[in-house]
Amino acid sequence: MMRRLARPALVLMGLLALLFLAAAVGFRLLDQTNGSLVSSGQERTYLLYVPDSYDPATPTSLVITIHGFAQWPAHQMQLSRWNALADQHGFIVVYPSGTGFPRRWRAGGVSAAGDDPQVDVRFVSDLIAHLESKYNIAPDRIYVNGLSNGGGMSFLLACALSERIAAVGMVAGAYVLPWEECNPARPVPAIVFHGTDDPIVPFDGGPSRPFGSPFPNVPEWVETLARRNGCNGPPRELSISDEVTGRQFTDCEADVVFYVIAGGGHTWPGGIALPELIANRTTYDIDATQTMWEFFQEHPLPGR
Repeated sequence: MMRRLARPALVLMGLLALLFLAAAVGFRLLDQTNGSLVSSGQERTYLLYVPDSYDPATPTSLVITIHGFAQWPAHQMQLSRWNALADQHGFIVVYPSGTGFPRRWRAGGVSAAGDDPQVDVRFVSDLIAHLESKYNIAPDRIYVNGLSNGGGMSFLLACALSERIAAVGMVAGAYVLPWEECNPARPVPAIVFHGTDDPIVPFDGGPSRPFGSPFPNVPEWVETLARRNGCNGPPRELSISDEVTGRQFTDCEADVVFYVIAGGGHTWPGGIALPELIANRTTYDIDATQTMWEFFQEHPLPGR
């Protein structure tokens, strides 16, 4: 989603942004943020949630959750419902904001337009340091997840900040970073969700109506990720429901789990439904947020 976009695609995505905005107004979601910092000479913003149970004397997990293309922090907050889980388990959640209109992340390689993915990598790195200066963040329990373009950004961060990020979660991820540009210091545990009827990032790969540049075949991409994470055993098949199946790769240096939503769209499983006209159907047979958190808890950063 971070390749240079043709004008028709930009127009379509602008309309998509307006449709998301209309849906968001129904939830009284404004483009609200409550924090900012300067990174790479630019003011960058974020939305932070600290539960009432936060104890400055106790090292606390940090979950960074990243919005998709044409979305924004408050929309990702409402969509994913991370705050409710933070209240239950006492961790801090931050929703960083992308740039441009529609809002986006530089989640690919350096483009012909000069987009440098390291600008957003530095922002997230600076954001972590900024929050560490204000809160007692557990250095071994910093996790990243995101939707769509935010899922692609989560993958980029796993490649670039593997010494700080314990594990990542990716939902309907737009994986446009070339594999040769992913050189992590350590393999990062990953949990992946994708719907078979995703109209924006096709499950079987190739271009979509909004984006002419092809996306990878998602099952093949996940298998490559598993190989790179040192998974050598036969995958274990998972069956959650008739709609939700998956594969848990085995004998890994860093675990990989992949959930497939039959008939699922470009949506957050278990979260607030996006407009079906744009995104197709949302499943409630699995809660991506809860499932990610359980995975994260099992994967602290080694050696920290």
